[in-house]
Formats: sequence, structure tokens, C-alpha cells
Amino acid sequence: MIKSLANFIISHAKLVLLMFAVVTGISIWAAQAFKIDASAETLLTKNNKLYVQSQVMGKRFSPQEFILVAYEPTNHELFSQQSFNDIENISAEFSKLSRVSAVTNILNVPLLSLTSSLDPNLDPDELSWQSQQYSPEKMQSVFKDHPLFTDLLVNGKQTATAMQILFEPNQQLQKIENQIIDIQQKILEGELTAAEQQQIEKLQAQAEPIKAELTITRQQEIHKIYQIISPYETNANMYLGGAYVLSQQMIDIIQSDLLIFGSAIGLAICLLLFILFRKIRWVVLPLVCCALSVLITVGIFGLLDLRATVISSNFIALQLILTLAVVVHLIVEFRQLEAQDKNADQVSLLRQTFCNKFSPCIYAGLTTSVGFASLLFSGLQPVVSFGWMMIVAMAVSIAVSLVLFPAILSLLKRNDESYSSRASQWLINKLCNFTNQFPTLIIIFTLIVGGVSFGGILKLDVENSFLNYFKDSTQVRKELDFIDREFGGSTPLDLVYSIPVSEQKPDLVMSANTVQMLQKIQFVMAEYEATGNVTSVVNFTELAKQINQGKPLTEYELTVIYRLLDSSLTEQLLGAYFDPDSQQLRISTRIKDSTENFNRAEFLKTFKADLATLGVTTESYSLTNLFVMYQDILQRLFTSQIMTLGLVYIALTLVLFAIFRSIKVALISVIPNILTTLIILGVMGWLGIALDLMTITIAAIAMGIAVDDTIHFVHRYLEELKKGGNTQAIKRTFDSVGYALLYTTTIIAMGFSLLSFSDFVPSILFGLLTCLAMLLALITDTTLLPVLLHKFVKSRKTDISK
Repeated sequence: MIKSLANFIISHAKLVLLMFAVVTGISIWAAQAFKIDASAETLLTKNNKLYVQSQVMGKRFSPQEFILVAYEPTNHELFSQQSFNDIENISAEFSKLSRVSAVTNILNVPLLSLTSSLDPNLDPDELSWQSQQYSPEKMQSVFKDHPLFTDLLVNGKQTATAMQILFEPNQQLQKIENQIIDIQQKILEGELTAAEQQQIEKLQAQAEPIKAELTITRQQEIHKIYQIISPYETNANMYLGGAYVLSQQMIDIIQSDLLIFGSAIGLAICLLLFILFRKIRWVVLPLVCCALSVLITVGIFGLLDLRATVISSNFIALQLILTLAVVVHLIVEFRQLEAQDKNADQVSLLRQTFCNKFSPCIYAGLTTSVGFASLLFSGLQPVVSFGWMMIVAMAVSIAVSLVLFPAILSLLKRNDESYSSRASQWLINKLCNFTNQFPTLIIIFTLIVGGVSFGGILKLDVENSFLNYFKDSTQVRKELDFIDREFGGSTPLDLVYSIPVSEQKPDLVMSANTVQMLQKIQFVMAEYEATGNVTSVVNFTELAKQINQGKPLTEYELTVIYRLLDSSLTEQLLGAYFDPDSQQLRISTRIKDSTENFNRAEFLKTFKADLATLGVTTESYSLTNLFVMYQDILQRLFTSQIMTLGLVYIALTLVLFAIFRSIKVALISVIPNILTTLIILGVMGWLGIALDLMTITIAAIAMGIAVDDTIHFVHRYLEELKKGGNTQAIKRTFDSVGYALLYTTTIIAMGFSLLSFSDFVPSILFGLLTCLAMLLALITDTTLLPVLLHKFVKSRKTDISK
């Protein structure tokens, strides 16, 4: 069957290439639909309860979409006429953007603390700088330790201010999303029916084109905002912040890395291929296979609407590794056969190469897929999608390489050449001799390294700081860090408190006990070093206290003011923090990602314990928004990726047993892969590299890379063992696939080491950890693996299916 397939591909090479041309054309068309999505929703499980709960609370309290623009005057005089002019002019330019509903700044907010009483007929606009033109000194005095605006519009040191650009929601999209939320919130009490799930999918399909258009609009708005503030950067340092700004910056950097470093890695691979093989055909052929594999895969993802997220953004780099490994094995095998038989024609050599490498390549693809299948256990939709993406990518790479390699080469003439350099021969011989001479030393060293690695794994931590995704020297990092430090944090965390039934009184907006409990909760929340600005109804009561000559309002005074004040002012001050219909109160804070040695899991645990000490029952409050959602994601990922590794090893062993039909060979083959993943995780533990949204999948990646080398080595060894002699079988295996392992590792490790120059820290870690995984796979498969095979797999006991 294998020989018939080889004959068909070689004899119908032009037809095969024509089919590839057609598939390539279709893929180019389909690839246009491929998207990169860095939104929060892509990181969540289907019907995630925390996400649904956050959406319900968002709908209930209706906080608006916003972008924060910080203004830090270079002369350190924030309260000056120059600064006021700049802020006024910049805000006016922002207001011209089509979706902008308002621009809140220190010049137009109502300065209620300047009034002597909360008059029901009060016009808040009359108490603003724009109306009264207060002096800079007056403004500085008003904003000092202001209960509402400190760390929100003015930083504590009064050296910078923030303009909050508020955007009008898309009414059509909001209506659809509200319908989705109304259905989804049923999962907070139970499960959705099939009909309800279908209704959600139908509504999501309606929302999709609106969201796509809105994403483009947001990109244009962010770029326009940068253009607006550019002329003012001579007077002040300007910084942007907000969830959508972060998403766009991540997309821009990912796309930039794909272009710049993708090109650099491609050039490095070309150079290394030429140095190692010294022929143009051995440069062009791998590149064609890699390019078509990636293009076809991206086309498939475009058709299936599988999107690259921050978790799966490196799938193209991984596919290049997988494709290149297959093609290099084919090249090395072909060149060896060419050197051994000077009289064989091109067709015969190609047929033999295909027959020799078909099975190990298929086996390698199957076992590599098992490695990536560990991602399917996560229970998180984006990680599951990444697992399927890599399985599809692996299948495409194998198919393209095995078909395109003989099809193209069959149209070229035979070109006799030496199949290895002296340096390669020297290194392979040294590795082979070392393995044969020092088996005991290798085993002892393996046990030591394994033990040290296990100690590192115990030090692994699960953390996620978006600040740490960017180098300190980058503009993005400077912006995020400034907003985080000076304006109350980056990652939102909300506590929604349900007023006890016993405290709900029809004649009061809220009782004194409720206000006191809220004050206690807010005080505890604000005491943590990592919490930034904390805002709730308490801030309004503090402002009212200032207006009331330092006297706190009674529960009756609070009720009278709430009911008499203009509804628009009430909504402006309290709408995002109090919902009278549900009798729920919202305390909003943002976590400072720049906090040193911040343990997010420990923070949540301690905070919940402190709430319990206050007498706040778990039933009376809920924690929502991005902070708890991301923390939940990380904990799920840690559990799925680290704790299920044992199950994946068992699955891999079973697949190896099915391939080699020997439990002994299967167990021996899986050991180097276990060791490689243990060392990778151990190194991360010892170096303090936290497992986050970007690095959590490295165990699956390392396993996927390592098992490829193992399959090729074991398969060739078992073939050579049929000729007799364990030691000679090891020697012949090194002389054949050893070169392919060495070349693949050299090319990929040196190429991907270029990612260390990226500004995106996850790309740096991906590049360096991938290099380490490749080197470890080479070392374990050329030292430990042959020692175990030589010791336990003897010639007279070996058998393999054909």
C-alpha cells in the first residue's frame, strides 16, 4: 500500500502539484477570514459562570465603555492655565469622535464639595471649572484627597490627571447581548436546555458581524486618539489605558512579531539549511512545504472560524517546527540512500525514501498529536481550540510534506553529493561513543536531573500580570505601568453586596447598618497594597459628609437627598454602584498589577477570610469582573495541564504500544518525553517563571516536540536490530536518523532563539523554552534512549509491524 501510494505520487507528480495549486488558491481566499482575537471572551469557557455573573452585573449597573488618557505635565505644574488649556483642547478633539458620548475631566466634573448643601434644585454643571473658571489654586485645593476623584481623575501626588473618554454603546449590539445575558444567567441556577443553547448561538451569530465592525472602529479610534495627543507631548507625557487599548496593543505586537520575527526566523532557517546541505534545492523545498502547510492550515481555520488568541498565537511557529522536522528527516534519508547507491535513479530513490519514512512520520504525527491532546482536558474553550488547532496543523504538515516532497523532487534530476559534513560526523560519532561507553553515568545523571527538576516543579507558581507581558523599555509597558501606579490599578475587581432582607426598608434607600457594613467592606478592600482606587456609594456619603460641614448623613437624610436630587445627577453619582430594584450595591476596585511579589490566589483567599471576619456571609456577596475570571482560568489551566500530565503519559504509552506492539519498547520510548517535560517545568520553577496564560501550555508543546525525535530513533533502531547486534544497531541508527535529529535541532533552536529580541515577553519565553525543549529532546534521545534500548531491547526479542 505504501509503495503504491509512492508510485502514484511520483508518476502523477504534475497532477499532484496542480491539485496543490488549487488547494493553495482556495486557502489564500479562506485565509482572509482568519482572525486574531485578544478579547477577554476568548479566554473563557463556554457558559462560564463567573463570566455570566460579571455580564449580569455589568448589565445591572451599566458601567460605560471607556478609554483613559493620562496627562502628566513635564513642568510638574498640573494646576496651571497651560495644563487647563491643553486638557480643554484635547477633550474637545476627543469629543469629535463619532462614538464618544462624553469626555470627563477635571474641568467639567461637578465639584459638589464647593456647595454648602445638596439642594434638590442644584444644577451640577454650574459647579465646574468650565462654568466658574476657578483659579488653579482653588482647583488644587478641591482635588486634594477628594473622595470621588482622587486616583480616578487626579493621582494622589497631584502631578497628573486623567481624561475619561466615554463611548456610546451600539444599541443593536446591546439589545442582542442583553438577550444573551437573560438566557445565560439561567446557568447560575442550573443548566441550559438545548433550545436555549441554540437560541444563544443564533443571537451570537447575529452579534458577530456587529462586533467585527466595532472592533475595527475601536482600532481606528485608538489610532486617532494617539494622533490627537501627539502635538501635546511637548508639554506633557501622555499615557493610554483601558481594556480595549490593552487588547489592541497585544494584537499589534503579535502581528508585528509575526511579520518581523517570522521573516527573521525564515531567513535564519534558509541560511542554516544552506550551510548544512549546501544545495539550493534543500533550502527551497523545506520552505515550500512549510509555507504551504501554514497557508492551508490558516485557510482551514478561516473556514472553521478558529481564531488565534493570546494562548494560541504561536501556532504558526509551532507548525513550522513540526513541518521542518518532517522535511529534514526526508532530506537526510534521501541523501543517505543517494550516497549508498550511486546507480539508482531519482524515482527509485524517492520511492525508497517514501517507503522508509512514511511509517515513522505517521507515527510521529500521531504521538505528537497525543501530546497536544493534553490541551483538550483543560475544559477551557480557547485551550481546547488550541489543542485542536495543533492536531489539525500536525495532520496538514505530515500530509503536505509526505506528498509534496516526492512530487517536486521527482521533477528534478539526481544530484550526487556528500550527505554529511565533517563537523556533523564528528559530533554524531562522539555522541554514539559516549552513549556506548558511559551508560551507567547517563542513568545516574538522568536520575539527578530528574530529581532536581521535580524540586523545581514544586516551586512553580500560577500568576498572570499583563504588565509583565511587555519589556520595561517599551512604550506599552510605560503606559500600562503609569496608569496602574498613578490611577488606581489595571485589572478590575468588583464586589456586589446584596442588602439583607432584614435591612431592606421601604421608607429608606438604605439603612445605617447597610452603609456601615459597606464602609467596613470598602475599608478592608482598600487596606491591601495591591488594590488601587476603590469606589462605591461610600464615596458619595463621604462627599456628602464634606458638604454637610463634616457631619455624616443620617439614613433619613440620605434617603431624602437621593429622592429629591435630579435623576440624572443621581444616576451620574450612584447609578453604577446602587441598583434599587435588586437591592444590590457594587464596590469597584482595580488591582495594581505592578505590585511586587503579589500572589493573586493568596489575595483572594485572605480577602474572603477578612470578609467572613466582618460577618459578611458568602451568600450575601459575589466577586466579579476580569480579575476573578482570569484567576479562575489560571487555576483551571494549572489543574488541567499539570495535574493531568500523568493521564497524558499513559495515553502516549498506549499509543506507542499500539505502534510498536511491545509494552517494553513503549515504556522505554515514553521515558525521554517525561524527562523533557519535567526538566522544562523544573527550569521554569527554579528560574521563577510563573505559569500564566501564555506559558501554561509549554508542557504540551515540549511533549509534542520531544516525541517526534523519539519515534524516528526507536523506529530506525528496531529496523536496524533485525540485522543483528545491539551495539551495531545503535551505531547504524546514529549514522542515519542521528543527522536528522541534529540538523532539525540546530535549525529550529538557532532560528527561534531570535525571538529573544522581541518586546513581547511571552514571545521571548516561547522562543527560549522552545529552544530548550529541542535541545533536551536531542540530548535525551541520543543518550538516555539508546542506553535503555541497548539494555532492554535485544535483537532476538524485537518485532515491529510493517
